[in-house]
Amino acid sequence: MKAILREIGMIARALDSISNIEFKEYDLTKGQYLYLVRIVEHPGIIQEKVAEMIKVDRTTAARAIKKLEGNGFIEKKPDDENKKIKRLYPTKKGQAVYPHIKRENDYSEQVAFRGFTEEEKAAAFDLVERMRQNIEQDWEFVKKGNKRNY
Repeated sequence: MKAILREIGMIARALDSISNIEFKEYDLTKGQYLYLVRIVEHPGIIQEKVAEMIKVDRTTAARAIKKLEGNGFIEKKPDDENKKIKRLYPTKKGQAVYPHIKRENDYSEQVAFRGFTEEEKAAAFDLVERMRQNIEQDWEFVKKGNKRNY
């Protein structure tokens, strides 16, 4: 078996590194763009859901979201019914940066799939999605303080 997860990891780290360099001009660093994208695409989302979507712990998400808020990309607003719940919304600044992030993502996807047929692209997506779903089960299990048996 070839080291597929290593290959996926290298792709993810390379793309993350590229994005961090390219988005530095917008004052977005260390993966903050990932959070901003989810918030722009899901206005009113709660912090816990963002963390779940990105597959990070709550502390990591809280740190990134605090920086985004401090830099004026997002704002927290209390929920209409439960004031303890804070909902996340993009500001005009956050919305203005989003098209640049989206364009970079689309370009990176184009580069990654250069020379692939539509069928190969669809097959790759299906396989990677299934892998994510399998791993997600372990992520949920370990996140709750459990230990996997290898």
